Amino acid sequence: MKKVVKFGGSSLASAKQFKKVGDIIRGDKSRRYVVPSAPGKRSDKDEKVTDMLYQCYEAATQGKSYKKILEKIRERYDEIIDGLSLNLNLDFEFSTIEENFLKQAGKDYAASRGEYLNGMVMAEYLGYEFIDAAEVIFFDTDGSFLADLTDKELGDRLEHVEKAVIPGFYGAKKDGTIKTFSRGGSDITGSIVAKAIHADMYENWTDVSGFLVADPRIIKNPEVIETITYRELRELAYMGASVLHEDAIFPVRKEGIPINIRNTNCPEDKGTVIVESTCKKPNYTITGIAGKKGFCSINIEKAMMNAEVGFGRKVLEVFERYGVSFEHMPSGIDTMTIFVHQSEFEEFEQSVIAGIHRAVEPDFIEMESDLALVAVVGRGMKATRGTAGRIFSALAHSRVNVKMIDQGSSELNIIIGVKNADFEEAIKAIYDIFIMTEV
Repeated sequence: MKKVVKFGGSSLASAKQFKKVGDIIRGDKSRRYVVPSAPGKRSDKDEKVTDMLYQCYEAATQGKSYKKILEKIRERYDEIIDGLSLNLNLDFEFSTIEENFLKQAGKDYAASRGEYLNGMVMAEYLGYEFIDAAEVIFFDTDGSFLADLTDKELGDRLEHVEKAVIPGFYGAKKDGTIKTFSRGGSDITGSIVAKAIHADMYENWTDVSGFLVADPRIIKNPEVIETITYRELRELAYMGASVLHEDAIFPVRKEGIPINIRNTNCPEDKGTVIVESTCKKPNYTITGIAGKKGFCSINIEKAMMNAEVGFGRKVLEVFERYGVSFEHMPSGIDTMTIFVHQSEFEEFEQSVIAGIHRAVEPDFIEMESDLALVAVVGRGMKATRGTAGRIFSALAHSRVNVKMIDQGSSELNIIIGVKNADFEEAIKAIYDIFIMTEV
């Protein structure tokens, strides 16, 4: 059995955390390939090493004093090395980093050094082989990830390596220039490694015990989701639920490799397992609730709209012209409503309205701002009658006015639009009716 284990920044922020990670890895012989992030915060007032590297690089390239910041970064690693009693000296590495900063090697290079150095520390601590991600993860000259090339090269490299540490977050272009994924990209690296070695499981260790049914800032001690499908996860992640980088799903999904979200500080917790499909019955009718604030709606009315061929296309072309993407588009016989991000739309609102008038000559256009969207997601909804009725009954009981309803044909999710001011109350009401009353 082969497992890839990825550990986030909070899991590797100090020597104490490293020791927890070491115990976890040594506790299961199948945990053979390790993907570390850069050291995260040790406390709320602390700084992440990646942020410090950005600051240091900016100072160095602008001719400002950078040595104190570089020394602070060095101290973070020395503290971990000393705390683990390792015989490891990073003088050469820091000298090279300083030299490349002054040569302006790029922000991606700067950001990647946190993972690179932590990978070296982790490999020394575990006695595993260190493999620089720049040698096995590839990007095109335009920065596009080269999935097929990476899969082949990485698979070939690891085929005869029993145990290895591969730093997360970065790779390299063909000319050797370092290129990073977006922030949180170590999740993606773990997924890429899992696919390349045909892993049985990809364990993603962080500071929470899995995906939660709802945001803990809104719901006190929400339930943990035991099993979730990739499709459900995509819906929740898109609406703001963020424990795993959403792009980390794609490599393992192609191979049918499950992901297990685990808590480094509570390793006995089973966490959440993410799978392609399952016949396991969910504990509740819904799997999760997520949402975002900051939307506005543009309601377009025109008699006999449904009989006018190309009406929707003409309207959406106006939004496209101004680079505004739409989120949802519920419609009726004579009405069509477009939901967009308010911050993206405000700059172009009058131009878009004028464009719609010219394109389709509507009878009436009305806009409403300060709206929120709430997604209720769950594979269990498809086989359960009255789900929508329970949602709207709960919202009505909590005096939340519903501004929009949108349900896909998959019956996997229901999107509800409410005022920003009602956002938290809406989530509490839905959580109570589906989770608290079904316990």
